[in-house]
Amino acid sequence: MTRDDVEARLARVLQRIEAAAGRAGRRPDDVEILPVTKGHPARAIEIVEELGLARIGENRVPEAEAKRSALGATPGVAWHLIGRLQRNKARRALRLFDVVESVDSVMLARTLSRIVEEERLGPAEVLVQVNPSGEAVKAGFAGESAVDAVREICALPGLRVRGLMAMAPFTDDEAVLRPVFRGAASLLARCRDEIPEFGGDVLSMGMSNDFEIAVEEGSTRLRLGTVLLGER
Repeated sequence: MTRDDVEARLARVLQRIEAAAGRAGRRPDDVEILPVTKGHPARAIEIVEELGLARIGENRVPEAEAKRSALGATPGVAWHLIGRLQRNKARRALRLFDVVESVDSVMLARTLSRIVEEERLGPAEVLVQVNPSGEAVKAGFAGESAVDAVREICALPGLRVRGLMAMAPFTDDEAVLRPVFRGAASLLARCRDEIPEFGGDVLSMGMSNDFEIAVEEGSTRLRLGTVLLGER
């Protein structure tokens, strides 16, 4: 991986986002890129920062710990946890990450809230993970339970619930993907309308294989790995 490679890929990605946003009557500036640096060396994070991308996504606490140790302070980059978080790693995660995008249970939210209060941290920014397709292999809240869960999590002290995160099935079948993304956007709108404490300005959905469809269906944050940084 070189900076030139990533810069060229970024230019192509931005063109595709602009085209997708145009098809949906949206502004491309309303969609941000979250480079997924999991499995890549720490140098990938430096390149991302050099290119002006202000966020990175990591899946695992131990890998993020190793990279933060190698890099030291990264004031220009916000670290997002996008992988599943075990409650026994919650304290470590709150010390490492600026955002936890994968709050997939009320129990995990309660654990995060308690730790924030115990350690007198500032409010922890989180997204609630939803599962509009109801896939058994995917984490997150499905259907009506999602709105109830968001309401309960928003009431917990020490958490700032900015929005929702969703993962679509790994496929390029548009007929499968669109209903999932539309379902997530619909849940976001319902939560925004029904829960005063809900931020509701972030909808994190869309990955390397489906991000243009996600943009067309309302994503505000794309989690991009291979299409931006190359193969791991």
